[in-house]
Amino acid sequence: MAQLQIREALRRAMSEEMRRDESIFLMGEEVAYYNGAYKVSQGMLEEFGEERVIDTPISEGGFAGLGIGAAMVGMRPIIEFMTWNFSLVAYDQIINTAAKTYAMSGGQYNIPMVFRAPNGTAENLGAQHSTAVDSLFTHFPGLKVVTYADAEDAYGLLKSAIRDDNPVIFLESEMTYGMRGEVPDEEFTIPIGKARVRAEGSDVTLVTWGKQVFNCQAAVEELNKAGVSVDFIDLRSLRPLDEETLYGSVAKTGRCVVVHEGHLYSGVGAEIAARVQEACFDWLSAPILRVTNREVPQPYATNLEKLVVPNPQRIVDAVNRVLGR
Repeated sequence: MAQLQIREALRRAMSEEMRRDESIFLMGEEVAYYNGAYKVSQGMLEEFGEERVIDTPISEGGFAGLGIGAAMVGMRPIIEFMTWNFSLVAYDQIINTAAKTYAMSGGQYNIPMVFRAPNGTAENLGAQHSTAVDSLFTHFPGLKVVTYADAEDAYGLLKSAIRDDNPVIFLESEMTYGMRGEVPDEEFTIPIGKARVRAEGSDVTLVTWGKQVFNCQAAVEELNKAGVSVDFIDLRSLRPLDEETLYGSVAKTGRCVVVHEGHLYSGVGAEIAARVQEACFDWLSAPILRVTNREVPQPYATNLEKLVVPNPQRIVDAVNRVLGR
């Protein structure tokens, strides 16, 4: 296995797919001559040229719409925003066109494209650069929404997203691009809609996705020391949701804690909690709890930022609450 940074795993996935299929191209702010704002696309311009690695103006609505049009006529665009916060300028294009065109055309037009960008909190970037957009996109049929924690999942999920015939929202993280992990040398894909069970246990189900996997891993280690057995699920796919794995775990443990960035109010955790209580009510021994960002815009100051986002101690405390400890 190769030891790759997450940015390298994402680049490998895109490059392999672009070599395989000439209809795929990458377009976004600073993806070409600057090698990507986070160096994810480093070297791709030299290999694939200006017609397939395309720098754009700072006009997210414009180049998102251009990509959607290209997808309608047979291309497979990868659209990179500098951050998902900036995608809100293109929200109309993504929701009213990308998500709805297949249904509104009676299946005449697929929109096979990937929108990708870092999501959620980074360090000291302030409220307008720190939004977790998960719930904004999972709300709409027609979109798939996926994310990853480590390099292996980043590679396998991005390849699946690029090959999918639907528009895929691909959530990345500025804070983890430089993290290294093992990625098999042989090509592989990871199915969209399949969760990853990172630890098996019997006392409580802990559910998360994205970079909160690392806070949950730290919490699981502390809980194990205290004798708590945790069934730890990394969803990876928020829409479609792996309900079979999720419900099977909760039916086994009888307790559930959901951890995610973004706010408590109308967050993805609320949807998961609602679905779990509908499907697993007879097995639940305690209310479902959520650990999320505090209900304030993200502060800039480091000390305040740490108070807002989930952390291992808040996760441990929530698990202890559902266990009545």
